[in-house]
Amino acid sequence: MNGASAWTGAAVAAVTAGYALVSRRLSTTAVSGPMVFAGFGVAIGPVGLGLIDLEHDAGPLLTLVEAALTLVLLTDAMSVRRRNLRVGGFLPGRLLGIGLPLTIGAGWLLAWPLLPGLTVWELALVGTILAPTDAALGRTAVSSPRVPPLVGSGLNVESGLNDGMALPFFLLFLAALPGTHASEEGVAGVFWRALVVSTVLGLAGGGFGGWLLSWSRGRGWVSGTWRQVFVLALAAGSYTLAVVVDGSGFIAAWVAGFAFGVSQRRSRAAEPVDEGADTAQLAEQLAEFLASLSFLVFGAVLLGPALEHLDRRIVTYAVLSLTVVRMLPVAVSLIGSRLALPTVGYIGWFGPRGLASVVFGLLVVEEHVPGVRLIGRVVAVTVGLSILLHGMSAVFLANRYGAWHRRAAAARPHLREGAPEGNSGTR
Repeated sequence: MNGASAWTGAAVAAVTAGYALVSRRLSTTAVSGPMVFAGFGVAIGPVGLGLIDLEHDAGPLLTLVEAALTLVLLTDAMSVRRRNLRVGGFLPGRLLGIGLPLTIGAGWLLAWPLLPGLTVWELALVGTILAPTDAALGRTAVSSPRVPPLVGSGLNVESGLNDGMALPFFLLFLAALPGTHASEEGVAGVFWRALVVSTVLGLAGGGFGGWLLSWSRGRGWVSGTWRQVFVLALAAGSYTLAVVVDGSGFIAAWVAGFAFGVSQRRSRAAEPVDEGADTAQLAEQLAEFLASLSFLVFGAVLLGPALEHLDRRIVTYAVLSLTVVRMLPVAVSLIGSRLALPTVGYIGWFGPRGLASVVFGLLVVEEHVPGVRLIGRVVAVTVGLSILLHGMSAVFLANRYGAWHRRAAAARPHLREGAPEGNSGTR
């Protein structure tokens, strides 16, 4: 290890340890983890100390963020249960089925006049990269006890699923761009390998892996620690198996998480609760840690350089992406839902852009897309603004919205947001 690498490792370890020591205290303030790590990344990147540089460290950095997204996709998919979609399921269903495609389309169309010089498929990539949301950037907005469970759960499920649902659009638009690795196979080839083959491999791997773990647990052969390690192996195996056949490791991991979660829940009914309650705990903790480091990488290699080349049109697009491009599709998707305007506004605002957008952006850099510099700057500024604005507003708006909901529920017992869980489905 050379001197620069050693100093980088020491600095990253120091900021990680420092944040860990005050993490609980900061959770009640306007300062979020992504803010801390992204800000530190800017400080040690090319515009600061120059300890991290995408040109020289691209391989390890991309591996880190890809590992983070793989674990996040798998663990998020594992945690989605039927009751999440059945109890109040109309909300994530509308946000994903109507809101997500509209958001991609709106981002695509808005980029046309504001980002000249990009081709139609590069514009589509911008809209797709910035469509997935990341609840981690405004965790309090989702987890606060003041926020109705219907709303908090709906936003959480949306965030857990929309990155995986945006992946096919991203891959197909990337394949439509001439000169990229994906374009060599063409859209049909990418559709077959990335969507069909990767999905089949994910289903097979996740389902068979879940059956194997249940079989081993039933005989008392696997310890609690190695049960958690098994999930990490499943994530790595499903990702690499899809990559071997030139498919999408992310889609395979996402689908494997669904299949594994379903398999585990089916077998758990006959087992003691504590036997299966923490199977994904290690994977979730590692995913959170790697995601934090990914925001550090983002600050160093994307945000810092982008801040040196701020452009009025880029900033305008970033602001509109976080407001109009998110809030208008949400409002359209919730027409007829009987949710009050404050709820629609709250859901529309809390669509932060985070890890998935960062990884997609870095993949575009790796593919040497012709408009990569402009795309990278747009993604960096938009995610950077999201980290700042959604992080700062999460506690304040969760408290304000929670206070409104308490008053409204008292005045209107049949308020949709406050309906009992059993009555929160579509009527």
